[in-house]
Amino acid sequence: MYLTIKEAAEYLSISEPSLEKLIVQKKVRAVFDGEQYLVYKDQFETHVKQLEKYRSLVEEIMNEPIPEDRDIKDED
Repeated sequence: MYLTIKEAAEYLSISEPSLEKLIVQKKVRAVFDGEQYLVYKDQFETHVKQLEKYRSLVEEIMNEPIPEDRDIKDED
């Protein structure tokens, strides 16, 4: 499935100019149809999976309870 620059930028959660810059730098593959660039969605599958994994890890860490503060006295 091919996406427009706007759709692909929303899918990747980046700005349109950033995506255009990546296309010009040949870091993202795109096809020019005479009017606009089209980006193949499946090339980002691994990236999106890693983002989801990272988000779930961060959420898990944020939901972890803070351990109780042990009252340790200095015995000097």
